[in-house]
Amino acid sequence: MKIEGLKGCYEKTGGLFYFSRMCSKIRLHAEGGLPQEYHDMLGQGFDGRTCRYLSVSYDDVKAQVLAGKSDEEVLDWCMASGRRLTDEQVLIYNSFMSKRGWRDDETDGFIPDMIRHYGLKDDGSVLTDFDLIEMDEGRWYPEMWRDAWK
Repeated sequence: MKIEGLKGCYEKTGGLFYFSRMCSKIRLHAEGGLPQEYHDMLGQGFDGRTCRYLSVSYDDVKAQVLAGKSDEEVLDWCMASGRRLTDEQVLIYNSFMSKRGWRDDETDGFIPDMIRHYGLKDDGSVLTDFDLIEMDEGRWYPEMWRDAWK
């Protein structure tokens, strides 16, 4: 489902995938523009993993976003209040996040279940959680992952 104002998984803030998406979900939720089916996962899933990786709480990130800060300003706050990431830590985060679902514990259960749930074509092109999200929200194209890593 296409949602106006919701950023994609591969959009980067300070080199990090997904961070902009988390911030856009917080803003949309506060404005009443985030569909109900997204509400239960706010602060959970990839949002939670991102916050834990940065050593900050989701509620604190949410407060920074709702205070009107840009994605870059919120990430700067995270790096100052939690932990500053090295280039290698950014690489590790991006690699994990973008490949979640591929050759791991989600491969044989979650990924096929979600392909059916979203009514997507099961032709082997959906390999990761990012693929599922991008495809469901109408942004996906076959070389998206490759372009994001450039």
